[in-house]
Formats: sequence, C-alpha cells, structure tokens
Amino acid sequence: MNIIGATALVTGANRGIGRHLAAQLVERGAKVYATARRPESIDLEGVQILSLDVTDPEAVLHAAHVASDVNLLINNAGITGGPLLGDLNDVRAVLDVNFWGTLTMSRAFAPVLAANGGGTIVNIASSASWFVFPGTGAYAASKAAVWNMGNALRQELAGQGTQVTSVHLGAADTDMMDRFDVPKMKPADVARIALDGIESGVFEVIVDDFTAMVKASLADDPREFDERFQRFLNA
Repeated sequence: MNIIGATALVTGANRGIGRHLAAQLVERGAKVYATARRPESIDLEGVQILSLDVTDPEAVLHAAHVASDVNLLINNAGITGGPLLGDLNDVRAVLDVNFWGTLTMSRAFAPVLAANGGGTIVNIASSASWFVFPGTGAYAASKAAVWNMGNALRQELAGQGTQVTSVHLGAADTDMMDRFDVPKMKPADVARIALDGIESGVFEVIVDDFTAMVKASLADDPREFDERFQRFLNA
C-alpha cells in the first residue's frame, strides 16, 4: 500500500490513536476523510470531516457513498468494556462498536475498494485479542473477534485484490486507558508503526514487545502465561 496519493478514511479520528493516524496520513501525502460521531470534535487540518456512527448502518452506507474514492479504510473506532458477567447491555454495546461496527464498515466499503483497485482494510485490534486483562472480558472478546474477522475478510476479499491488516498493541496513553496503571506507548508512535506496517504489506502489525510476547505465548499452555501475568500484576 502506497500511502502517498492514497485516499483514506479513519473512524474515530477525533482523539487518541485515530487522531494521530489521520494527521500522519496527511503528512505522508494521503487524502483523508476523518470521521467521528461528533464531527465538531475533530480539530485536524487538511482533512475532510464526516459525521459517522459505525453502529448506524444507514450512516455507514452514506459515508461509503460520499467517500467513494477511498482505497484505504482504517477501522479505528472502538470502546472499552467490563466483565462478560457484568451488565449485558454494556457487553452488547462493546460488541456493537468493536465487532459489528468494524464489520459493517468493511462490508460497506469492500465494493468501494474493489472499484478503486482493491486497496486495504486496516482493523485496529489489540494485544487483548490474545489475552484478557482482569475486568475487561467484553473488550477482549470483541478484539479476539476483530482479529479473526480480519483473517476471514483477507480470504474473502483476496479475489478483488484487497489487503486486510490487523494492528495489535498493548497499552497506549489514550482516554480509553486512563484508568489502567500500566506502561503506555505514545499514540503518535503507535500510529507511525501502524502506517509503516501498512505500507510494507504485512498481515499483522505487532506494535510493541509486550504484544509480541503475548502472541508468542499462544503456542504454550495458557496456564503458563496466566501465571506469568499474575506475577506481573502483583509485582
């Protein structure tokens, strides 16, 4: 994916990683549609601002109609959530945004990408695709689903020449992570690494060492990772 001259759409571009992705895309020479549920909250220069709630199918279809020149879709919008045995409405809300919102965007923009030569879909996933931080079961389940959704879409869209990339990271210093007292990356660094990975054409961008360790642990007995993680939490 050559970002210079590309036309990108970034969901959740009003803050955090999404804001840095949109800004850096502009810096790298892309045309950018920056979207958010509250478009007035986007304060970036050099972007075309669109109002978009990814849980609203009609709004998504409207965005696909307006942004019909997109060849790089970045599904960044997401929310965090609590335990799976907590309030079921909260669990559904997390899945509505993180899973169903991402899938709805991908389905709506797949024909747009095909018409524009294939392009790329990028899903911002998480290290939580492969483990669960205590109290965040709904979020982890949604990101695990986003990860395998990307694997499935990669197969289903290969015939039209569309690349699908998942971006996985640990903690970043964003509003979403305010309540967690853990080491955090700068969102600008996450965006830079993600865009470098997109340009190189990898299927998965592993942003940091912690996430690499988590993924490598999948080949082992989960008990071993759980014990190491508990020691980390209690250190």
